[in-house]
Amino acid sequence: MTDSSAQEQAITPTANASANVEVDNSYENDSAYGDELSSYSASLTSSVLDYRHENGRRYHKFRDGSYLLPNDETESDRLDMLHEMFLTLLHGKLYLAPIERPQRVIDLATGTGLWAIDFADENPQAEVIGCDLSPIQPTMVPPNVKFLVDDIESEWVYERNPFDFIHARFLAVSIRDFGRLIKQCYRSVKPGGWVEFQDWDGNPYSEDDSLEGTGLQRYYDEIHGAFAKAGYDVCPGPKLEQWFKEAGFVNIHVEKFVIPYGVWPKDPYLKKVGAWCQIQGEASGFEGAALAALTRYKQWSKEEVILLASQARADGRKRDIHSLFDFYVVYGQRPENQPRWNLGQASS
Repeated sequence: MTDSSAQEQAITPTANASANVEVDNSYENDSAYGDELSSYSASLTSSVLDYRHENGRRYHKFRDGSYLLPNDETESDRLDMLHEMFLTLLHGKLYLAPIERPQRVIDLATGTGLWAIDFADENPQAEVIGCDLSPIQPTMVPPNVKFLVDDIESEWVYERNPFDFIHARFLAVSIRDFGRLIKQCYRSVKPGGWVEFQDWDGNPYSEDDSLEGTGLQRYYDEIHGAFAKAGYDVCPGPKLEQWFKEAGFVNIHVEKFVIPYGVWPKDPYLKKVGAWCQIQGEASGFEGAALAALTRYKQWSKEEVILLASQARADGRKRDIHSLFDFYVVYGQRPENQPRWNLGQASS
């Protein structure tokens, strides 16, 4: 999709469309033409904002069903908490790639847009784009940031105006083909530019086997099965390095972090990270991640999902259950020696 078509609907053009497009001359005046334009604008905009409501939660309508987590205020609050958790995890840094004064940047699946806003504040020289399926971002933003409604798994044409830096964070359970997406990033970043993905290994574990047999472990087993049935990758983190290599990136760097669930760690840094992780889970995170996946793909009832989530939440509060997640930050550079005309010629 182009920037200008980011809010368009999934309208499939006729296969034999040609440049000879017939003009509709039925308008008596410019006012009538303006009235129809307003009608189309209202229709297209309302279709993006006409959210899907299900089991007491709200979901995106644009490309309905392609993302299984809610987009309501409760979920927005949780995403903002996750932003603070990731900042804590990276010691206040928004990214780890060695970029220098980027001019054009995109944040994929930007959510509430906090990353894009913070990046725009820190880099006033940069044009920053945040794209997402849901228009849930604030309207009062720095002048150098804009938000688009876009499906990042659709075809891109950003190669025509490539980026210095492409960023993506927490796309687990929302992308069906990470390898293809990362190749799209390769084609859409300038020679010498950087791409950084930050993502989970969604499988929790405990070093002392305290997670075994708990409601918390059952929760993740159940929702992972549902997401897998829907075609989503729940554990992209460990695979990012290989996908970057296959796309053609060089100077690939991998950093793995540990995220506890809860305040049970002794280390103050890990305790703070774990506190944020638990807070976002308590903020309806368990229900939000499970409702659509389990009701749509495993035919669970809403009540069954809420019970499963409550059992996971209860176990998460126990100090003798020491759950951990691995989180990966992987960045790579497009080779600098590729000529300008070769943009878009990534390996397939």
